[in-house]
Amino acid sequence: MNLLDGLDEAGRQGLGKAMYDFAADLFPICRSITGNGIRETLGRIKNQIPLDVFDVATGTRVFDWTVPKEWNIRDAYIADSGGRRVVDFQKCNLHVLNYSVPVKERMPLEKLKAHLFTLPEYPDWIPYRTSYYKEEWGFCLSHSQMARLEDGEYTVCVDSTLQDGHLAYGECFLAGRSSEEVLISCHACHPSLANDNLSGVTVATFLAKHLAGRDLRYSYRFLFIPGTIGAITWLARNPEAAGRIRHGMVLTCIGDAGGFHYKKSRQGNAEIDRAAAHVLRHCGEPAEILEFSPYGYDERQYCSPGFNLPVGCLMRSVWGTFPEYHTSADNLDFIRPEKLAGSLRVCAEIVDVLENNRCYRNELPFCEPQLGRRGLYGPDAGSEEIMARLWVLNLSDGRHTLLDIAEQSGMVFSRISAAAGLLCQKGLLSVSTDGQVKSAAKAEAFHPAIPKTKEGSPN
Repeated sequence: MNLLDGLDEAGRQGLGKAMYDFAADLFPICRSITGNGIRETLGRIKNQIPLDVFDVATGTRVFDWTVPKEWNIRDAYIADSGGRRVVDFQKCNLHVLNYSVPVKERMPLEKLKAHLFTLPEYPDWIPYRTSYYKEEWGFCLSHSQMARLEDGEYTVCVDSTLQDGHLAYGECFLAGRSSEEVLISCHACHPSLANDNLSGVTVATFLAKHLAGRDLRYSYRFLFIPGTIGAITWLARNPEAAGRIRHGMVLTCIGDAGGFHYKKSRQGNAEIDRAAAHVLRHCGEPAEILEFSPYGYDERQYCSPGFNLPVGCLMRSVWGTFPEYHTSADNLDFIRPEKLAGSLRVCAEIVDVLENNRCYRNELPFCEPQLGRRGLYGPDAGSEEIMARLWVLNLSDGRHTLLDIAEQSGMVFSRISAAAGLLCQKGLLSVSTDGQVKSAAKAEAFHPAIPKTKEGSPN
């Protein structure tokens, strides 16, 4: 299943470069939670994988929220009295407060400063700020830039529109043998931020490319959505599909040089939580498992108590803990081709665990079967291979899954899975029909009602 296993060093480098190039292609686009930027991004993803794009109208109620007005921007700048642009959206799309309402005024520097955002602790970086649900305008610039502004009159221009339109999101569905689903979700709404946004989009896109056309046990649903409001909107519109989700991950901040972090689902010990922890334990890079909290990315929507889906979050550096987060320093120099490829490998290994984790039954459970006369014990077999076969035979009682066996033996899942496959070929093992893997999610579809609330602005 793992797409990197058959690649030599040149092949791995080529994959990492292809992933990096895709992120670089998306980097200049000014994205937001609505508008042409996210549509253009979805269009370029659609060039890579099969993708359905959905539009949801402004004003649509989705649980306690309302789909906001659509925002689009053509230009924005601050110009001095001589007409020279001292802050220019065309040079960096982080310069404008994302979702700024249109403005064209002249004002003194003292008044303008109330609409400026900087990072004094990192004077050469531009911060990323938003005003999604409060009509405001503003500019983001480096503290050094602001320090160079002289007293006087300035022209401020935000050539944008904020009007009724649509929220767009993309969905790639890969049908498997089962109607039960694995969800892979990432936010695609940030402008030029490479790690927090494009790394997740890139890894998800290439994981879907890897899985497309394969014989899959589960069906896979990839969501490319605007953060928070996108997940809420999808859940409100798709209660039946949500009821089929058995495992899921949110991918974000997964292209930098930091070690891996996996944030557990609300359930805490769901199969996806155990699978991710197992893969990270054996991945060869630093890794840490984090407990669930109701703050972060869209896992908090999927894990809200009305849904309580088994969805965790896979990251390298954790959002908000690295100084480059939500600044112009989160650029294409901050992510690395080999880290993108390594993150893809980890995702593929987690999928491999989910696809192959089953209960088996030992067909000769009374004492140890004679492995030697079946070619399963001897000088042609390595000691770890033999131990894997013995572990699988001993714990295949219809109740232990392969992941249980891997965890108890301390062996990597792929070795345990390979042993089970070989033992099945030799007639010593069969798939258990009465010891199914227990899903932490409820099997029945559910239809959460959208509560009626008073009209007003969303949170």
